[in-house]
Amino acid sequence: MANVKLQSVCFVFTACLILVITEAKKKDERECEVCIGAVEKFKKATPDDVFSNTDKLEAAFRKFCKKLPKGGKENRFCYFVGGTEDAATGILNNLIKPLSYHLPPEKICQKLKNMDAQICELRYDVKPDFTKLNKMRVGELKKILSNWGEDNACKGCAEKSDFIKKVKELLPKYEPEEYKKLQAAEKTEL
Repeated sequence: MANVKLQSVCFVFTACLILVITEAKKKDERECEVCIGAVEKFKKATPDDVFSNTDKLEAAFRKFCKKLPKGGKENRFCYFVGGTEDAATGILNNLIKPLSYHLPPEKICQKLKNMDAQICELRYDVKPDFTKLNKMRVGELKKILSNWGEDNACKGCAEKSDFIKKVKELLPKYEPEEYKKLQAAEKTEL
């Protein structure tokens, strides 16, 4: 009888251990997404001969960071690693050397995360579902306009319907693919 209880306890313990291990191995799909995205974008934009010289690589990365829009997530990443002129930290060398060894972006970002955790806390904004504008809050509609740089486009807007109308009006200019989806969705509703 004691043997059966011991086997049961061992089975439950093993099952819990397996569950904990599998959960630990599952990682957040969006973890370090800005870091990985910025490093991949930089690697694609940089000629192969630059990777052999760390000084040239650092200069190329600083130039890359300078071209990024201010206030964007990738610009923030550059600030965290020391790629911008106003950066307070200087861990850029910890990005440049692994890049020169052609280490994958995921590994580079994990190393950077160990030095500064906020590097991997950066996330890209989730794209809104423009087919559900009527279900969005006014704050979300204002944020869409703000992200497009159209803060003043809806100064006289008082009602939610005014904001929806303005977003629909500007949608073809900023999100042409989403505009086509919206038109298709509106046709199927009719």
